[in-house]
Amino acid sequence: MIVFSNTTPIIALSSIQSLDLMAQLFGEIYLVHEVIEECAAGGSILVPNLLEISWIKPVQSTPIQHTSILLELDKGEKHTLDMACKHQAEWVIIDEKIGRNMAEYLGLKVSGTLGILLKVKQQGLIPSFIDSVKDMQAQGIYYHPTLITKLAQTVGEG
Repeated sequence: MIVFSNTTPIIALSSIQSLDLMAQLFGEIYLVHEVIEECAAGGSILVPNLLEISWIKPVQSTPIQHTSILLELDKGEKHTLDMACKHQAEWVIIDEKIGRNMAEYLGLKVSGTLGILLKVKQQGLIPSFIDSVKDMQAQGIYYHPTLITKLAQTVGEG
C-alpha cells in the first residue's frame, strides 16, 4: 500500500510521541523531501529524524504536473499531492482543509491525524481518542471542537 503524508500529521503525532501509529496502520509512509525538510526545520514540537526511521520512505519530488490546481498550497502540500498522484497512492494523510479538498479533487483518498487516531482507537491501539486529542492540544495542535466531539462520538467517547 502506498501512503503519503504531509507535514502537519507528522508534527501532531510527534507531539504525543505517537508517530509510530502511522506505521501500525499503514506500514510504510512515503514522504517527499519538502515534508522531511519542513519537519527538520524545527519548532516547538520535536520531530524525530525522519531519515532514521525504517518505515519512512523518502521520495524525491519531480516537477509538479498540476501547478494551477495546487497554486494555493504550501510547498510540502503541493509536492505531497503531486507525488501521491504520480505514485497512485491509496491514501494521503493531510490535515489542512484546502489540501484535503485538493487531494479529493485529484481523486485521492484522504485521512488526517484525527482519522488516524480514530482508526487506532477502533483497533484498541490507544486507550482514548479524546485523551490523545487533548494531549495534542496541550502541545498547541488545534482542531475544531465540534469536529472533535463528532468524531469522539463515533468511538463511544464524549
